[in-house]
Amino acid sequence: LHKSLKQMRTVVAWRGRAEWDQVMVGLYCGDSRLQQGALDRVSAWKSRYGPKMPLAVDCTAELIRCKVLDSSGRLKSHELILSYGLALVRFVNLITERKQKIVSLPLRQLAREVDIPVWVVDLRHDLTHGRLPRLALCRKGCDVVLDWLRKMYWNRQLGNNLCEEGEDEEQEQEEVETNAELDSDAWE
Repeated sequence: LHKSLKQMRTVVAWRGRAEWDQVMVGLYCGDSRLQQGALDRVSAWKSRYGPKMPLAVDCTAELIRCKVLDSSGRLKSHELILSYGLALVRFVNLITERKQKIVSLPLRQLAREVDIPVWVVDLRHDLTHGRLPRLALCRKGCDVVLDWLRKMYWNRQLGNNLCEEGEDEEQEQEEVETNAELDSDAWE
């Protein structure tokens, strides 16, 4: 029984650890050309994986897409605010809704529980219910959230996938498949 459980594999959208790591580095490199390549790869993953795509990957891609659009100079300030705004609202909503149990808790409390700065929740509130904030604040919110995603998701994936010398590629791949499947439930 133990042997058969070990042989069970999880199907993931990426080819292996190398592709996973390449996309992570591409997303966070700061070079918009390389970021666009990583975004294209994430889009391919999403077409294969659909709703099973880890929320962290999806949110990271949405926020990086905003930064790429911003650096292109093709969008006006108002359009960028809306673009960043949607990505930030989705991030806060998707991350905190997993913490919502039967009882509805305030978003600020939920954000504190997962170490999201409260001002990011306030920014989400302004984007959703109030006057649109300045572009500079949206950019700062994006950077803070991307840093949070890197620490809370991407670095953990990388850390969990570091193999001792002598482990073979198959073992590495099994670890990537197990760890990279971290989804919203695991964030709790």
